[in-house]
Amino acid sequence: MKKLLLAASVLALTACSAPSEPQLTISPEPVIAAQPVANGQPVSIDSRDLRTAQFVAVVDSGRQNVQPIHATQNLRVTLEDALTRQLSAQGYRVTEDSEGTLRLDILEAMVNVKHSVMSHDLNSKLQLQLVVETPKGKFVKRYSGKSERSGAMSASVEDMELAMNNLITAVLKDIYADPELNTYMQENL
Repeated sequence: MKKLLLAASVLALTACSAPSEPQLTISPEPVIAAQPVANGQPVSIDSRDLRTAQFVAVVDSGRQNVQPIHATQNLRVTLEDALTRQLSAQGYRVTEDSEGTLRLDILEAMVNVKHSVMSHDLNSKLQLQLVVETPKGKFVKRYSGKSERSGAMSASVEDMELAMNNLITAVLKDIYADPELNTYMQENL
């Protein structure tokens, strides 16, 4: 019995140390406002991931060898958290029971990587949609970004993470600085 227990323990530890598929750590930097623009207006935040595939990167190394790569954490939750921190810094009070809601829809978030032994190309795309609904009306706007990078040797996981994090951060800056969105939220929440 002791030998069986020892064998099972060794097998379990071996399984834990087996190599796993690479994953990307997505951690965008929201814009933290120096001066709040909202006066504690309440807003509820919701989000949906409307992408057809749940991976965030595709690596094509030729000869029909394509590898999808997922994020280490749920992308919808990560982006909702970043947007929540950004809106809180702007002076909005994020709450569960508000008449006004802001919904974040993820339409596209992908890093396409084509690489060979000597070089790689990274093409990143991000498209988000914000829907603000209040008793006074509805505001819908899409925010998108693209980036392209090339480099020597094959692309690393860190290269892909940097490309996606920089792109998400740039789109969050666009959302922060959008006068239409800010005016609508301040006047209608």
